Amino acid sequence: MLPGATVPRSLADLLAVFRPCFTAPTFPTFVGLLVGLIAQTRRRTVCGMLTGAGLEHVWHHSRAHRLFSNARWSGDTLGLVLADLIVTRLLPPDSALTIAVDDTLFKRSGKKVFGVAWHHDGAAKGPKPIGFGNCWVVAGIVVQLPFLSRPVCLPVLARLWRPRHTGKIAHARQLAELLAARYPDRTVHVVGDAAYVGERLRDVDDQITWTSRLKVTSVLHELPPPRTGRSGRPRTKGARLGTPADVAGLATTTNTWRTTQVRRYGRTDTVQITERVCLWYGSFRSRTVRVILVCDDKPRTRGGDDRGYGLPLVTTDLESSAEDLVARYASRWGIEQAFADARQIIGVGEARNRTRRAVERTVPFGLTCFSVVTLWYTLHGHCVNDVAGHRARARWYTTKTEPSYDDMAVKLRRVIIAARFRGPCPEQATPQETRAVLAAWAAAGT
Repeated sequence: MLPGATVPRSLADLLAVFRPCFTAPTFPTFVGLLVGLIAQTRRRTVCGMLTGAGLEHVWHHSRAHRLFSNARWSGDTLGLVLADLIVTRLLPPDSALTIAVDDTLFKRSGKKVFGVAWHHDGAAKGPKPIGFGNCWVVAGIVVQLPFLSRPVCLPVLARLWRPRHTGKIAHARQLAELLAARYPDRTVHVVGDAAYVGERLRDVDDQITWTSRLKVTSVLHELPPPRTGRSGRPRTKGARLGTPADVAGLATTTNTWRTTQVRRYGRTDTVQITERVCLWYGSFRSRTVRVILVCDDKPRTRGGDDRGYGLPLVTTDLESSAEDLVARYASRWGIEQAFADARQIIGVGEARNRTRRAVERTVPFGLTCFSVVTLWYTLHGHCVNDVAGHRARARWYTTKTEPSYDDMAVKLRRVIIAARFRGPCPEQATPQETRAVLAAWAAAGT
């Protein structure tokens, strides 16, 4: 039990699985700051977490800072325990794991902050999509919650990326291999955008499949022809197929487009699909891949030009259907939404740590808090009347049919506040003790 604050029993039971990740003195600090980050609605700095937990008059602020700068714990170990929670509580037994990988920028200021640099910022406003701060490569598990029509992504692992050091694809592969080693009996399907596919994935283990968007400049080839028996080096690739646009044109000529329905972004779309088993020799060398082209009635490029296809995908998964692969890639959008919610609702990235260990731990800690909120709401907090209650309070949300992440966080905050005031405090006397003292005083006065 935390001094000066009470953690709801449902949340305390959920956080108990993280106890082996910390030492005995550090675990209460971890729980206190996690509860404080969730409960805080204003400044989400380290001291803000302390204030949100109601511990600013109980603990010295150095105790909170020490959790990130000096305490003995690992972000990878914490993320793997969180992954165990997600896999055991939210996924069917023995099902495959879908892992979304992407990077995001948390802006910082100051020359003494470890690992800061200028990075591309896709969420930046204005004509210059750049920002100064720390860039993180994040891996999250994609799950389908029973009360949502769209899949969501729960971040579990994160690595700080620094320019002129280990590349982003290498970081993403390391995170995927950590999860694959954690669950050796499950297939791991990794999805990423066009920035997360390249030559570093040539020898990835067969347990891991990799699906990504294919670059429009990629050159594809047929599979290598059988050996002729003649002397000399055998051919490593077949005839040149060309770019994805050339493959789309060839599919139109041979009439191999087919109309089908795919489930993506919470809706069912009717699209045209064609696929080709081939080689992408520039990245995967002799490893066989599948190229899937998706065509629908939506704009195919930002400029509005018609290339004859919409979405080119490349995958090392040779068994799943094309519809499943399109839906799997579409589920990658959950990690983009997770980044937005983590910044705006939980306040991940607002802590102003500067030293190396503190910087490398603060964002993974915040992303863990983000995923814990969804876990708690799914297991203990969801109620069928939540959406109706929200629409009754804010009647302008006429089309709202599902709870948002903001609804989940608000409900957990209310439960934390209620437990703080209703639960007994260790240093506070009970009503029975108070009445006994008053009776003793009255007896002494007579």
